[in-house]
Amino acid sequence: MNMAFCQVGEGIERSCKPRVKGLTMILDKGLGLEATADYLELVGDYVDLIKLGFGTGALYRKEYLKEKIRLISSYDIEVYPGGTLLEAAIWQGRVEEFFKEVSNLGLNIVEVSDGTIEISLRERERMIRKAMDYGFRVLSEVGKKQVSEQLGIEQIRQTIQVDLANGVEKIIVEGRESGRAVGIYDNHGHIEKDELEYILSLVPDRDLIIWEAPRKEQQEQLCLLLGPDVSLGNIALEEVMALEALRRGLRGDTLKQLRMNRKVYG
Repeated sequence: MNMAFCQVGEGIERSCKPRVKGLTMILDKGLGLEATADYLELVGDYVDLIKLGFGTGALYRKEYLKEKIRLISSYDIEVYPGGTLLEAAIWQGRVEEFFKEVSNLGLNIVEVSDGTIEISLRERERMIRKAMDYGFRVLSEVGKKQVSEQLGIEQIRQTIQVDLANGVEKIIVEGRESGRAVGIYDNHGHIEKDELEYILSLVPDRDLIIWEAPRKEQQEQLCLLLGPDVSLGNIALEEVMALEALRRGLRGDTLKQLRMNRKVYG
């Protein structure tokens, strides 16, 4: 596959759409149609995925949601329901209903996660395969939402191993909205580089990973460590343009550093 690049000054290359790396996934918590249309007219070129946050996808009127999906798709952006909605379906024993409903909405991607509920690796594998049987592309999310339930190193390794073996398209590393005390972040939202390096060691290609990075300093550091074409998720709607400026060295935070400091890992 030929990868097109947007050249942005000496030493910085930024993938253009359709992208397979350098993805930007935004968290939509319930933006209306007119606001969505206005927003995407401005930033549509810089957004690749829109996650209907948490279980909000179940709260829309069906025809309204279909119209919103059609609108977003017209900008070559993929829409998918947050993994919590599938977790709720598993909890309620309504998995088949979930997949049929998501398919009827015209969505092509689902997220398999166990951030809130407890499921075995075998059950996780079954969910991934079932989603694929329905024709979905699958993103998986690794990590727990509660501070007290964070995964150990061996659990992370086993989970990623299962996901890769079953052909998920991307692995999302949990970061929540807060970006604190979860995934690769400490209690202050700083990146724990040992955790980052360990997760990178578990995948054959670092571009398989989407790092949830809701905080500006996290986005900046990941761009500097892994390059401007790192895939980032849980980006707030109002931060997309600012993130793209970070990626392209158009903010003081990265203007010099991206040219001087080649990515550290990979």
